[in-house]
Amino acid sequence: MSAIQRTALVLVIIGAINWGLIGFFQFDLVAAIFGGQNAALARIVYGLVGLSGLYCLTLVFRPSEEFNTEDRSELT
Repeated sequence: MSAIQRTALVLVIIGAINWGLIGFFQFDLVAAIFGGQNAALARIVYGLVGLSGLYCLTLVFRPSEEFNTEDRSELT
């Protein structure tokens, strides 16, 4: 897995945790950290999470052989 894929995956996980907090506790962690939903940094984080989600869609449609080949090459 490349660095960009790992970064995108981390951002998607952050987004998923944030949505879970919003859904269960009505608490927006990103907004709390960066000064509200309309703050520039919060909007940047939201945008990066969204772009990462779109990028991770490419992983869904990737042939499984590519994953197996990469996994084997990382072990050697």
